[in-house]
Amino acid sequence: MALHLFRSQFTSSLKQLTRSLSGISIPSIKCGVSEMPVVGLGTWQSKPGVVGAAVETALSVGYKHIDCAHVYQNEAEIGESFAKMFGEGGIKREEIFITSKLWNTFHRADEVEAACDTTLKNLQLEYLDLYLIHWPVALEPGKGTLFPVDDDKVSMMDTKSPSFAETWGALEKLVESGKCKNIGLSNFNIAQIEEVLSFANIKPANLQVESHPHLPNLELLEYCKKQGISFVAYSPLGNPGSEYRHKKQVDLREDEDLVGIAEKHGVSTGQVMIRYQIDKGNAVIPKSVTPSRIEENLNVFGFSLDAADVETLNNLYKKVGPKGWRTCAVPHYKHSPFFPFASEMK
Repeated sequence: MALHLFRSQFTSSLKQLTRSLSGISIPSIKCGVSEMPVVGLGTWQSKPGVVGAAVETALSVGYKHIDCAHVYQNEAEIGESFAKMFGEGGIKREEIFITSKLWNTFHRADEVEAACDTTLKNLQLEYLDLYLIHWPVALEPGKGTLFPVDDDKVSMMDTKSPSFAETWGALEKLVESGKCKNIGLSNFNIAQIEEVLSFANIKPANLQVESHPHLPNLELLEYCKKQGISFVAYSPLGNPGSEYRHKKQVDLREDEDLVGIAEKHGVSTGQVMIRYQIDKGNAVIPKSVTPSRIEENLNVFGFSLDAADVETLNNLYKKVGPKGWRTCAVPHYKHSPFFPFASEMK
């Protein structure tokens, strides 16, 4: 579909979507010094040419939370949409919670601020509400690519192996300078979070990880609650249609238990999985570029799951294995000493 036709389709849907979702009040959770709306738009795997229209749709229908990252390679287009919506769109920047992430090739202290500045420039923002270390794994910088590999096509780990303390200290300076309101972590395990907490002057405000009924991450969630760290679930539907899914991976949307819960509440299985995160006290960032699905993903405040529903969903992972099923397992990083999922490979 031509880009102008695609954008026209989005634009023609906005009035109807805005009317149907008007009046929705989106709850929030505490995230450091800020309040984070519990439903946000994820932009991972949203391709250039469509991601901007998706962001405009989301903001038009009432989303107050947009999740971004440098490595998604679509922040410049998102920035154009922010400029439009915060200008002629009449939306106030300060009412939108915007997250981005520090990529793995920028973990050295002297790389961090420049990486953040690039994101701010691309997104056309003066500050971020939340800036996360995207992965605990540091890759070799200065190779002209976000995914450096050696002659054998093996991911190149940073030869200086910057410590978490080095990277975190540089992020703390971004808070002090006003470029970031909050800082946090993504894809870190409990031991790695413990290490950061041992030296942090500014406590991590947030942890963002993959979480869905095939990978509920209950132990990690409980740990974050005890530490007062907010929890954001990415890939809450288990990444349906993603190129990263294993060919044998079961589509959660077709699980009979999930279908039963959805029928009981008169909603879709996708809405059940989003509400599952909210009812556990989490924020959740489902990704979509389809106007009707963007609307559906936000329209989850007219019902709640009961204790039996949550218990069923908490145990759904057992259908696919004792440790569940992680879609974003990044096995190409397994040779790094900072690989966060080593225990799952034993």
